Amino acid sequence: MPLGLGNIFHGLFKQYGHTVILLLRFIDIVMLFGAAWISHYFWLRQTGIDQDYRIVIALGILAAIIFFEIGQVYRPWRNDAMRGEIARIVRAWIFAIMSVISIVALIRLHFWFGSSYRWIATWWGLGLLLVLAARSLLSLSLKWLRSRGWSQGRIILVGLNQMAVAVSRQLNASSWAGLQVIGYVDDRSGNRHPVGDFTLPRLGKLQDLEAIVTREAIDEVWIAFPGESLADRAQYQLRHLPVSIRLVIDCFAFKQSKFLSLNTVAGIPTLDYSVSPLHGVNRYIKEIMDRLFALILLILVSPALLVIAIGVKLSSKGPVFYRQERVGWNNRSFTMLKFRSMPVDAEAKSGAVWAKPGEKRATRFGGFLRRTSLDELPQLINVLKGDMSLVGPRPERPDFVEVFKDQVPNYMKKHMVKAGITGWAQVNGWRGDTDLNRRIEHDLYYIQHWSVWFDLEIALRTVLTGFINKNAY
Repeated sequence: MPLGLGNIFHGLFKQYGHTVILLLRFIDIVMLFGAAWISHYFWLRQTGIDQDYRIVIALGILAAIIFFEIGQVYRPWRNDAMRGEIARIVRAWIFAIMSVISIVALIRLHFWFGSSYRWIATWWGLGLLLVLAARSLLSLSLKWLRSRGWSQGRIILVGLNQMAVAVSRQLNASSWAGLQVIGYVDDRSGNRHPVGDFTLPRLGKLQDLEAIVTREAIDEVWIAFPGESLADRAQYQLRHLPVSIRLVIDCFAFKQSKFLSLNTVAGIPTLDYSVSPLHGVNRYIKEIMDRLFALILLILVSPALLVIAIGVKLSSKGPVFYRQERVGWNNRSFTMLKFRSMPVDAEAKSGAVWAKPGEKRATRFGGFLRRTSLDELPQLINVLKGDMSLVGPRPERPDFVEVFKDQVPNYMKKHMVKAGITGWAQVNGWRGDTDLNRRIEHDLYYIQHWSVWFDLEIALRTVLTGFINKNAY
């Protein structure tokens, strides 16, 4: 499988069922349309579909979308729930077809003649069979991929009790979710198996949590034992890691607040304490938008890129691009591109230092590029490669990250999303040599409130006010 396609499928099957539910909706529409075409061809022997039939098919699919949603057809899957799922689909599809028949009768389409009634009856039966067959095939495919280790999201539990046992068992019975409980940490000694023959390895104590998460490549930490102090201790242990933290709860009495949001994963209620917004379909929406707009922008500004490249070459000896290691999504390092604004040996003696007002390291042309932010344009290539996003927290060098993570509360949480060319902090003036705490506050606000519209607002404000900034040196 080509690498790009492999990465797409790798991400697709890791996201807790959000993408699976979206895929189910698409599959249902395709199956119902296919059943309509087959039924039409079987009774009328026509490959093309007449206008009246097209109207009825469109109404039927629209009604199916509505009644499937009302009938909770797209609830999370469980291995033992197929019987209930079939009943919900049959009921919803009956209501959809009956609605279509009623609408056609009301608008008096010249439709119910000859073999039309047989066509719609065949459509209903064949549509039901194709929808159920497609779902069964998808379920088997997901099980097959999971059994071979494809993109299992790895979870570790903090504390072990009856709720933790229920969590582990339900995740094992929910093949669509792509989640695997690796083990648990608990300060209480010995393996605690509160229910029957249930077995789950104890990986260590709470004080070992950071090392265990790193060693076992854990994606999420679920706190299954009640108690505010335990959650605080777990969060402190994980303060340097961009891992998602969920509080497992056994009731739905909690309301959404500024800091906590109620969610369900594989049908299990959780309070999201610190979770990246870019999971499931959100991730793919942002990926598509980033790469599409980056490609369009690169094409539009290519003449300017050529002029700037010539200016950089004429201003001093050395390469056109300045390549610098930065820390991005999930603490992964990448090489960020900028137009070179300094002589090649500007940091030979000083090493990595923060840009400050009054410094004379940049060339005259390089100073102009910095003040206008034109030196950042090559990062569109980083976006196209998938290293960065158009909008997100600005990335820092690894040396600075090691210092800041112990100085600024929750600094490492900025790495729960991709680094951006521009961000909420930058359009609000917190750029360059400014208060780092305020910058991180804005970055965390962006992560908590992310949406496509928020990205568009930041991008628009960047175009209008963000290129020239007094704090860019």
